[in-house]
Amino acid sequence: MKRALRTLVAAGTVAALAAGCSLSGTPGNDPQAPATVTLVTHDSWLAPQEVLDAFERQSGIKISVLKQGDAGALTNKLVLTKANPIGDVAYGIDSTFASRALAEGVFEQYTSPEADRGPQRYSVDPEHRLSAVDLGDVCVNVDTRYFAEKGIPEPKSFADLADAKYKDLMVAESPATSSPGLAFLLGTVAQFGEQGWQAYWTQLKANGLKTVSGWEEAYTKEFSGSSGKGPRPIVVSYASSPAAELGDDGKPRTKALLDTCYRQVEYAGVLAGGKQVEKARKVVDFLLSQQFQVTVASTMYVYPARQGVELPQGWAQAAPLPQQPKTLEPAKIQAGREQWIAQWRTLLEG
Repeated sequence: MKRALRTLVAAGTVAALAAGCSLSGTPGNDPQAPATVTLVTHDSWLAPQEVLDAFERQSGIKISVLKQGDAGALTNKLVLTKANPIGDVAYGIDSTFASRALAEGVFEQYTSPEADRGPQRYSVDPEHRLSAVDLGDVCVNVDTRYFAEKGIPEPKSFADLADAKYKDLMVAESPATSSPGLAFLLGTVAQFGEQGWQAYWTQLKANGLKTVSGWEEAYTKEFSGSSGKGPRPIVVSYASSPAAELGDDGKPRTKALLDTCYRQVEYAGVLAGGKQVEKARKVVDFLLSQQFQVTVASTMYVYPARQGVELPQGWAQAAPLPQQPKTLEPAKIQAGREQWIAQWRTLLEG
């Protein structure tokens, strides 16, 4: 979603960001070429080149980006290559997969001096191996125009989605192949408990829920509120998605149901066994800095983890941050994730 919905940052804004980029540490004075640090990340990574260039001039560190699919694929690759890391630092491990990466010893301990500006609120590890960079809460979204035209009240809750008046109107991603799909599954586990979530999904299936492999298909092809103008007005997406669906009047044409949200936090960390440990730490500092954090909403459609970062105009109305999202403890996710996915497959695909 973040890849598909990202917008261009205005040249003047980017220039201002680049000119103001100032991080703690001594600027690089080496006349030789800058040291290269490999950042392993997901396909949705995007950052203004001017801001990256400013960081390189200040620190003497060039960031080389290596994309490895979505959050699940990224985690899997880092685990499989942990004995011989493919990079120095990683960004994009989210809260649905963080417990696996930590259990496998993918990251080494590092507490950034920037972490006390807000990211510590989302800590999942007492050893501080991961630092929160941004939030991308997964929520059910609805096409408000569809319901207004049909004279049907918009759903508001998990329970509403199983109501007969919304039969054949919802599309969701598979948790086996999609990060937002997994987050939505975890949200139903948090809402209904380990003994009740399967009954809820059985109700959704009976009510005509359609499941697809990934977000792009669900949102851009099946959802009626997107540019694809699909047939279904209810979709599993993100709390920030309505900010990309503003009408000519500047008002959002879609809405996130904030009572259905699951908190999805994305983290960065220094890879254990990497070749550029000290410089990798400076890259983590950069990802948590004001200069980078102010870009994440407009480039990757996520909320910054750092406190006090201004959001793009219109987000307060169109994409408010959920105040009481569903969450699960990392240890519980680690213990139950694969079993829940297998049970989901039996229910929905078996």
